[in-house]
Amino acid sequence: MPKPTSVAELTKLGRERLSDHVFMREMLYSEVANFHGLSNLPEDPELALHVGRKIATEIIEPLKSAFGHVAIRSAYRSPSVNQFCHDRHKELMAGGDQDGAYYCSDNTYSASRHIWDLRDADGFCGGTVSLVIPWYLEQYEKTNDAHPLAWWIRDNLPGYAEAIFFPWLCAFNIRWYEGPNSKALYIDGGPGAGHDEQFTDATMDNFAGVHSDQYPGFPKP
Repeated sequence: MPKPTSVAELTKLGRERLSDHVFMREMLYSEVANFHGLSNLPEDPELALHVGRKIATEIIEPLKSAFGHVAIRSAYRSPSVNQFCHDRHKELMAGGDQDGAYYCSDNTYSASRHIWDLRDADGFCGGTVSLVIPWYLEQYEKTNDAHPLAWWIRDNLPGYAEAIFFPWLCAFNIRWYEGPNSKALYIDGGPGAGHDEQFTDATMDNFAGVHSDQYPGFPKP
């Protein structure tokens, strides 16, 4: 499938079913692209679809099965949209706008993350999607603690490669990756925090075993 050059071809791409409940159209939405009038279309639709199917089947569907509705906040980014976003973020930060909402890494880092159709330097494909679990929001609004949801993912979602949780709606970036990965879990402290908290990965003593005491009352997968 070539890059879409017409509405009909884009419609065909959007109708591609990635899993039982997920279609490619949901993965192409970009607030940055919409606001700035940019194209967020994959250069290599076949690779983007392959990665999208992996994300949908190994990450989104198991989460939907356990928690019900899963909101997709951000998913695929074209190289041009991602680079625009990264450059705009640097510009805002240099101007002292710490709240500028253009949090994109450069294209080298983002390859096989938000840029699904660009393999990384090691030749591996992968993809990141930003999600919100509405089921957890009421509890999170009381505790501001993402650790219970993160530990549930560690125990019950074998297909994830890494995840980072943000303070806004307990949204999190979660990645599928075909190459070696650490299964690291991070908490982003938000603007001004200075660093992210990495609280587990496959090399740490607290990674092994079951951590169900960290997420009481959560559904079983």
